[in-house]
Amino acid sequence: MSKKKHAVIIGAGPAGLTAAYELLSRSDEYEVTLLESSTYMGGISRTVNYKGNRMDIGGHRFFSKSDRVMQWWLSMMPMEKGASDAHIHYHGKETTVAGTEADPDKTQLVMLLRNRLSRIYFLGKFFSYPVSLNLKTLKNLGLLRVFNIVFSYAYIRLFPRKPEVTLEDFIINRFGKALYLTFFKDYTEKVWGFKCHEIAKDWGAQRVKGLSVSKAIAHAIRQIFRRKKSFHIGQKDTETSLIEKFLYPKLGPGQMWERVAKRVEEMGGRILTEHKVIKLDGSPESITAVWAENEQGESLEFKSDLVFSTMPVKDLFEAFSFPADERIKGIATALPYRDFITVGLLCKMLKPGTLQDNWIYIQERDVNIGRLQIFNNWSPYLVADAETVWLGLEYFCNEGDALWSLTDEAFKEMAISEMVKIGLLDAADVLDSMLIRMPKTYPAYTGSYNEFSRVIDYVNQIGNLYLIGRNGMHKYNNSDHSMLTAMTAVDNILSGISSKDNLWQINTEEEYHEAKS
Repeated sequence: MSKKKHAVIIGAGPAGLTAAYELLSRSDEYEVTLLESSTYMGGISRTVNYKGNRMDIGGHRFFSKSDRVMQWWLSMMPMEKGASDAHIHYHGKETTVAGTEADPDKTQLVMLLRNRLSRIYFLGKFFSYPVSLNLKTLKNLGLLRVFNIVFSYAYIRLFPRKPEVTLEDFIINRFGKALYLTFFKDYTEKVWGFKCHEIAKDWGAQRVKGLSVSKAIAHAIRQIFRRKKSFHIGQKDTETSLIEKFLYPKLGPGQMWERVAKRVEEMGGRILTEHKVIKLDGSPESITAVWAENEQGESLEFKSDLVFSTMPVKDLFEAFSFPADERIKGIATALPYRDFITVGLLCKMLKPGTLQDNWIYIQERDVNIGRLQIFNNWSPYLVADAETVWLGLEYFCNEGDALWSLTDEAFKEMAISEMVKIGLLDAADVLDSMLIRMPKTYPAYTGSYNEFSRVIDYVNQIGNLYLIGRNGMHKYNNSDHSMLTAMTAVDNILSGISSKDNLWQINTEEEYHEAKS
């Protein structure tokens, strides 16, 4: 019997765990070791348990235009009983998704079918998101703002910005300058810490995709005249930002990735937590070994025939033990990231009363909070006491800046005061609080990113190294596209395809593009 090849996977987020599962379930030629620096599965898609209240960091909808991903998720966690009237298209065929019996101890591995509602909070009022020009929106904005929005949109349709280089160009060309200034500019700059004209348009292509004013209006009109019929969870004819429902694990996204990790181990894969990768040996042609430091401070060597990396590109280049092209290394190590802090607040109630939103974009300009999650509306099982409201207040910052440097207690006090200031909470209703810091949450499209294509060309020449996932590719992917990069990498390996170009086309190429109808 021939000796198995060894695949080393760096990082136990969606991409890393998907790569491990795909490789082990589809081939008996490889043994797999997955190295994770933390103690949890799922990366940013983990679920944090605080006194029985579970927090989803960033909010993770389980929805994809990829049938392959949707089927993969449901093979891990079927839909709960009662949601069996939902349908999904697999490989062009309509399939009814079978439900499964509910579990009284609330631990069964099932997907809930959830209604999606997200809104913008601006000028002390709620606006639908994406913004739709309905009567309530018109009333909230006032006639003058509405006139400016309509006029500027008509103008940009006749005279679009060319060439389209920056994120500002990208958004204005699709929504007009007035709508951009009202709803996009301040929030986007709060998220990224850069002016929109300093951010590459790639971010818009990655996140806004095919959405535009005309498509939002067309969707609203279709909703008015749509006949009641069976619901298709695939929602193939709907822009991702306009979807009405999504799947969600009963106990949060971490439940999915803990399930996948268990399946990987059942197939013989090794998952080593608290093993931080510190060095990659080899050459610009091949990685021969990965070194990791365990919790005892010991350095351990893992020989490698294949390496999948989800670690930040910046850290990857700093870990190369062989001389890398200095110009390329300089671009990679200068890549910018945006960091993330979530404050969890357990409350008696919200000031406006019961809100059905999954999350709310806070557009108010005089506070730092960027987005508000209401975890009760993601899944009622995330909250220990149904009589309380469990919130996630999200802040965007840079590691080491004024926000990041606040003590936990000072940050929580600021967060509560901001919620009071914008009229969403009474301080007396706060029962408990906690805080989580997540460095390198968002790969940014500024600075040296403009030369990132040179980094891609360089790493693609390292034959047995595959960059996958959000930070692994410095690409602001959703989890489904991160998973697809892992699946496609395994496809290539098992098919003997040496080119990695198709990995970088995911979420850009039409086959995977969420705007596909």
